[in-house]
Amino acid sequence: MRMLKFIMVAIAICIALPSFAQDIKPEEVKKEMKRVADWQIEHFGDTYSGRKEPHHPLAWTNGALYVGMVKWADLADDDTYWEWMKNIAIENDWKLHERMYHADDHTVGQMYIELYRKYGDKKMIAPTKEALRYIKFHPAQTSLHWVGNKNYKHDRWSWCDALFMSPPVWAKLYKETGDKMYLDFMMKEFKATTDFLFDKKEKLYYRDQSYMGKLDNGTKIFWGRGNGWVLAGLVNVMEELDPASKEYKYFLKIFKKMSAKLLEIQTEKGHWAMSLLGDEFYPTPETSGTAFYAFGLAWGINQGILDKEKYEPAVKKAWSALVSYVNEDGMLGYVQPIGAAPGKAWVDKTEVYGTGAFLSAGAEIYKMYKK
Repeated sequence: MRMLKFIMVAIAICIALPSFAQDIKPEEVKKEMKRVADWQIEHFGDTYSGRKEPHHPLAWTNGALYVGMVKWADLADDDTYWEWMKNIAIENDWKLHERMYHADDHTVGQMYIELYRKYGDKKMIAPTKEALRYIKFHPAQTSLHWVGNKNYKHDRWSWCDALFMSPPVWAKLYKETGDKMYLDFMMKEFKATTDFLFDKKEKLYYRDQSYMGKLDNGTKIFWGRGNGWVLAGLVNVMEELDPASKEYKYFLKIFKKMSAKLLEIQTEKGHWAMSLLGDEFYPTPETSGTAFYAFGLAWGINQGILDKEKYEPAVKKAWSALVSYVNEDGMLGYVQPIGAAPGKAWVDKTEVYGTGAFLSAGAEIYKMYKK
């Protein structure tokens, strides 16, 4: 009788656990992407993270949404999504956001360039080209140091999030124009940021200088979404470069190091902790960082960079977890609100950048299983 009870309990546990062994069906991935994309468009002007006002259409939050929405639009067989983005761009005269040097305000430029690739109108990228040319010939002279710097400004890529926001814009313009000045500027600044923020031992990025040397429950503080920004940014830059180039190889080396580390620290539930080295202290799921990691790892597999046998289980676990946090209406829950460090997330709170990350992940996972 005891043996029978033991067997019944074991069976119940196995049924309750997510099934990571089953193959992911590409059409199911598209179905989930559509649900999430459609919900987000319907609620574009709403707030689901405790904010009183919606984000400006050109803010980095929405810029990150558009990065993922472009990837979904490519798969959707429906120009509705392209037209939705184009209308936003037209309403804002194809301009970047307010601050000339701030990486966050460059993010929307990624969408403009993809719309230009879709529709072929050079007016779509003219303001972005003008802004980046100005920066190139009038570069910021500020330091990357935050601590003790009374004159500090966000004029250079001194926080790890910035590596998602601005570098892909420079890489895309380089590819479209062939003008090496865009590539040279990006490489110089990206290397400066990496030399400053990348922890060679842990193979992760500090969010900014203020977290160096600090501990959280005895562990170094490497923010989950922060490193997600970096990994996704690396992918979006490499997508624009010649794989045989020295520049591509520079980014690839960082990508491989981070990917190997992420494989080691993924939680059993499939997500990554908000404090990457302190999952026991941050057990709550967080979907934006997890989605960026799933996107990066799936891309690496699709490119033949990461060993599929080794990395595919991590992607499966991550996608299974992500889908489980999408509610019946299509809202992605457990997106950590805007921040700069490990914190809290809730099942009923979301943010537009979380949707963007989910759509990026879905696009690569769809390709992975469509082959």
